[in-house]
Amino acid sequence: MKRVLVTGGSGFIGKHLVAALIAKGQRVKVLDLQPPPSILPQVEHVSGSVLDRDLVHRAMDGVEQVYHLAGLPGMWLPRKADFHTVNCGGTEIVIETARKRGIKRLLHCSTESILFRASPTMVPVPDDALLSDDMPGPYTRSKMLADRLAMQAAASGYPVIVGCPTMPIGPHDHNITPPTAMLRYFLDRRLQLHLDFVVNLVDVRDAAEGLILAMERGQAGHRYILGGESMRLEQILDIMAEISRRRARRIQVNGKVAEMVTAVLEFIADHVTRRPPSGTAEGVRIALRAGALSIEKAQRELGYAPSPIEPVLRETIAHLLGAGDNQGEWGSTPNTRPRPLHAERRLGG
Repeated sequence: MKRVLVTGGSGFIGKHLVAALIAKGQRVKVLDLQPPPSILPQVEHVSGSVLDRDLVHRAMDGVEQVYHLAGLPGMWLPRKADFHTVNCGGTEIVIETARKRGIKRLLHCSTESILFRASPTMVPVPDDALLSDDMPGPYTRSKMLADRLAMQAAASGYPVIVGCPTMPIGPHDHNITPPTAMLRYFLDRRLQLHLDFVVNLVDVRDAAEGLILAMERGQAGHRYILGGESMRLEQILDIMAEISRRRARRIQVNGKVAEMVTAVLEFIADHVTRRPPSGTAEGVRIALRAGALSIEKAQRELGYAPSPIEPVLRETIAHLLGAGDNQGEWGSTPNTRPRPLHAERRLGG
């Protein structure tokens, strides 16, 4: 029975990853500030932060593999430096400690948003290349630097693999990660101001299964995109309208206008309300860069096979509308195996 550590194991992807690992007969430790959503005998919760070097060292006792998911998601924080402290600094601590402890293999969970080039017409970054410094804002910069640490560790001989989930959706997203927040935002509005950009949604359980496949079959120093289907936001809004039976008036917004408006919203949030704004300039810049990402490498090398996105989109919207909440906390429907699902959680997961 293999023993693994999952940092951020109480988060949205994390809890589905933990469920999938348990279903495969592995014993799991979870390092997170929050306890797992359900207490299972196969799960040991270590309460704390990935910034605590001594705690991370102790959490790796008896562990063979580490899945590093802990991080700060979203596009806004009162202190922007926290993105770097947690996402980059936490990753550095986890990798250094794993290396010193002799952990056999480490999977770093990254994000699709760092793979887009400045122009959406440019081909996304190669799957084993170091990323450039050209990022849309502090969140993506912190994730890029964390990704770079992982790839550099692999280049120096330590077996690190990088998994890049796209935008995971599914029910029971109690932390309201960015993809769920986007869906809820449009569900709640009769006037939908939007950018019509390319979105790649993935069932959170498929993304979790993809992380396991990357750990088991991936090449050290390689990056695997764990996505589902790419479609334009306009198509997603059509599906959402059909599922929810809610009508809305849509107005497509110019990208530069959206960037200016969100910059003003951010300024107000930073200096007046100290509460998250309804949009950020970094989010708009990511959308303007976004293009279709290929999962062909993950399919070919890992056997990754995501399911169609419309069923889980229906499931997610039903949950957001307060209906169809028929899944357990660990993401398993009755009489089915726990199905292994971007986004990370708050500090520690």
